[in-house]
Amino acid sequence: MLLRVRVTLPDRPGALGQVARTLGVAGADIVQVVVLERLGGRAVDDFTVVWPGASRVERLLAGLAAIPGVQVDGVWKAIGAPVNGGHDAELLAQVAANPVDGLATLVDAVPGLLAADWAAAAVVPADWAARNGAGGGSEPRSVYASWRAPSPLHLPEVTPLRARPMAEPGGARYAVAPFGRAGLVLVVARTDDDDLPAAAFHVTEVDRIAQLVRAAAVILGDRLDTVSAPAGATQM
Repeated sequence: MLLRVRVTLPDRPGALGQVARTLGVAGADIVQVVVLERLGGRAVDDFTVVWPGASRVERLLAGLAAIPGVQVDGVWKAIGAPVNGGHDAELLAQVAANPVDGLATLVDAVPGLLAADWAAAAVVPADWAARNGAGGGSEPRSVYASWRAPSPLHLPEVTPLRARPMAEPGGARYAVAPFGRAGLVLVVARTDDDDLPAAAFHVTEVDRIAQLVRAAAVILGDRLDTVSAPAGATQM
């Protein structure tokens, strides 16, 4: 199976090679390494590896934990082959080529780009932030969800609407980004699976999602207002 392994390690010569050697000794076949951050003498790297399905991941975690200064931030299953920023332009070209299905195209593609479990576009009512313990305020409404999205869709408290990572205690990790039109927001989620702790969305991942959403909003324009309108509403 394909795994994504996120580690924080010392930003010094040899540290990356030591992690790579440890992954190899544990039985992992590295297919991609992405540097997410280098700051203050530390680096955050994502390794995408092919992991033998019959092997226990605890062996991998134990090997990494034995390296001085290395911290494992998350290990989770990746869906499909790893992709990088070069695919973002191709995705936006597909959105522009078929704007009628542009929102669905974006939502379906984002989980694969970010090694996430699912994504959804939802309309957040203006009064959602005013909800109280008695259940006041309107509920958000899903307009499109990708494969593997839960039904009914459970959303974190995303207001105020701005691009950011979020997490539920002991639950899913989210990245949210608003389209800037009619309360429409993209929600991307990772969840723990088979005792594998998924990593939170890194700031660089959130920025990438936000850039995709902003570009898609420019491409789709007024179509987003139509998509986010309640069923039966008349567009002026």
